[in-house]
Amino acid sequence: MSSSVTSSSSPDHQLTVLCLASYYKGTDFLCECHRQGCRTLLLTSHSLEHEDWPRESIDEIFYMPDVQKQWKLEDALLGVSYMARTENIDRVVALDDFDVETAATLREHLRVPGMGDTTARYFRDKLAMRTKASEEGLLVPEFIHVLNYARLGEFMDRVPPPWVLKPRSMAGSMGIKKIRTAEKLWAALEILGDQQSFYLLERYVPGDIYHVDAIFYERELLFSIASRYGRPPMDVSQEGDIFTTRTLPLESEEAAPLLALNEKVVQAFGLVRGVSHTEFIRGREDGKLYFLETSARAGGAHIVDLIETATGVNLWAEWAKVEIAGGKAPYQAPTPGNDSAGLLISLAKQEHPDTSAYNDAEIVWRMDDKKHHVGLIVKSANPARVQELLQNYAQRMRQDFFAWQPPLERPNF
Repeated sequence: MSSSVTSSSSPDHQLTVLCLASYYKGTDFLCECHRQGCRTLLLTSHSLEHEDWPRESIDEIFYMPDVQKQWKLEDALLGVSYMARTENIDRVVALDDFDVETAATLREHLRVPGMGDTTARYFRDKLAMRTKASEEGLLVPEFIHVLNYARLGEFMDRVPPPWVLKPRSMAGSMGIKKIRTAEKLWAALEILGDQQSFYLLERYVPGDIYHVDAIFYERELLFSIASRYGRPPMDVSQEGDIFTTRTLPLESEEAAPLLALNEKVVQAFGLVRGVSHTEFIRGREDGKLYFLETSARAGGAHIVDLIETATGVNLWAEWAKVEIAGGKAPYQAPTPGNDSAGLLISLAKQEHPDTSAYNDAEIVWRMDDKKHHVGLIVKSANPARVQELLQNYAQRMRQDFFAWQPPLERPNF
């Protein structure tokens, strides 16, 4: 299941890749860059200085001052420009969703190849991506920019509650609120004050949530896999529960329309090369598939580990190869396996949860490196067995380990 890339750099030029990470993630990406012979630079937050970065695969680490891991764009521009006095930076890669716009601005400023500011908006700004999806004829939940009060009033008169108030540039479920009455919306907007325009309001569509994770190279879809969440991630985050997701068989009737729709979304949004994580919902009332959001990054919450378990494809490593190839060298995607896999993750009341009582042969991964967290990945050739284990383990974990705290709020401006 190996894949390959032929370097296009000249023998006397070592490709230099600058990776941005305001969260601790992407270690496999960094290691793959090193394996491919790149000079690998990491720009991260001071607060992450003591994380277990693969330092043997990183040539230089630079640290940014941060408040809640939030960098000032001007500081990043000035810092990286100063770095460029001695470093020939060939690629700039955002390893976390919060760094996508910063990376795009740096590419524009340094004139290095890759996604620029305009395209990055479609993969970060929830208002921009919904507007673009609508223009492309994709089905999206009805939405409105939180901007003009008269139009907001008309929207609430026309679209029945509940509604979802969403920050335009947060990641995951951060900052999202379910609103059930107009009075509660106006109260929420009063609290937001001058930051209201950084939000959108959309119709809440109950249903099953899916994600599709993919590799694109020169606008061609080379790999994709669909998965189905247990409960919607927003409900898990805000109400508390075990986070679960499971892969769908590549040729299944459930997966086929998701894979086709994902290809249409990402190509319409202009992703030339890289990986994507896109979410859809199948409405409970009408059975239709709605586009929710997309991102030009690898999925979080150990979804990359889930996909590697099922297919043998490590999206972090493949993403590194795609970035290095840069449209100037051939890239061959790996041939995926077709096992089924399921993932469970939860906050735990114990500092170091003991999962030894979970001992089925299908368990292939345990989360053992993060305090007050518990997690498992199971694998089987039989999708029904994976679903059975997820249901059983989720019930047991609620009794044995489960803890919950409200989701973090993070500035998005």
